[in-house]
Amino acid sequence: MSTVTPWEVKGNLNYGKLIKKFGLKPLKKLPKIFDDNLLFRRYLIFAHRDFDRILKSIKEKKPFVMMTGLMPSGKFHFGHKMVADQIIFYQKLGAKIYLTVADVEAYNSRNPNLEELRKTAIEEYLTNYVALGLDLKKCDFYFQSSRSKDGKKSNAYYSLANMLSRHATYNEFKAIYGEISPGKMASSLLQAADMLHPQLKEFEGIIPVVIPVGSDQDPHIRLARDLSQRIKLFKFMQLSSTYHKFLPGLKGDKMSSSDATSFIALTDSPKEATRKIMKYAFSGGQATLEEHRKKGGNPDVDVAFQMLLYGLEEDDKQLKNIFNDYKSGKLLSGELKKYTAEKISKFLEEHQKKRIKAKKEVEKFLKNL
Repeated sequence: MSTVTPWEVKGNLNYGKLIKKFGLKPLKKLPKIFDDNLLFRRYLIFAHRDFDRILKSIKEKKPFVMMTGLMPSGKFHFGHKMVADQIIFYQKLGAKIYLTVADVEAYNSRNPNLEELRKTAIEEYLTNYVALGLDLKKCDFYFQSSRSKDGKKSNAYYSLANMLSRHATYNEFKAIYGEISPGKMASSLLQAADMLHPQLKEFEGIIPVVIPVGSDQDPHIRLARDLSQRIKLFKFMQLSSTYHKFLPGLKGDKMSSSDATSFIALTDSPKEATRKIMKYAFSGGQATLEEHRKKGGNPDVDVAFQMLLYGLEEDDKQLKNIFNDYKSGKLLSGELKKYTAEKISKFLEEHQKKRIKAKKEVEKFLKNL
């Protein structure tokens, strides 16, 4: 039994069933340029809504927007890196990036300290994005609580959120958030405005917009898509979206910001990351050495292998060899963990050097924000 909602993901997920349940379309053969991104190449991004118009924009070298948000709670970990990798990939394909800090949503649902939320957004998220390759010159970065110093832009954004309320129903809010509060309703409308406002005349005008999400966030997409067609004051182009699979937490379930042993943060030291992998990473191996040699391991549930699959091992042939060796019993669980720990350590050493340079770049950027 599995559960997939905006507030809860648990159980073994059948992505084929999710496609049917949410009315998504499977991602089929994409242009060769998408092979440059292993998330697409390995079908970790597995479904979409109206992605064809994004493909058309890329093919014809026409402008489009990739919009996403970040929840400034807790450490930036490898689960968050999936979205960051997509942001940077789309930016290289010519997209203008709209990146919002969902501080109003976080204030209403998680943490009433706005200053703390701002600090987390900058030090944990934005700095890591830049270290991973985000070009701030081609990015519209903003906080929900403070959209823009440009009065016309700011007014347009907040007015849209308010006007969308006329076209939403109580039942829709209840379906997305369960228990309703005025704060959650306001956050939901603001989130819809985040997705739609790049198409306002004060910003880009009518333009294709793609939003990459995990399938748990699809109710938010559906609400924004429905509202965009109901509000006749604006002629919005329908939103596009893609859906990625979930990188499991170290213990085999969903990563939790409140449990540091369920994830590896990009600010963890190589030594700490190695310790977490060796101690906590859920193994797909057998109970004994003899049994493992005979029956082999299960890479589909082994967290160390999944981390390689989701990006730590960029070489597809090497990944296939590891998969086959582990499944046959030739490669032991401890050996697989050690290989993954070495990969993570090398990545973190290089990334944390880049973070030093990224901090300076972010500080300079924020002065002009």
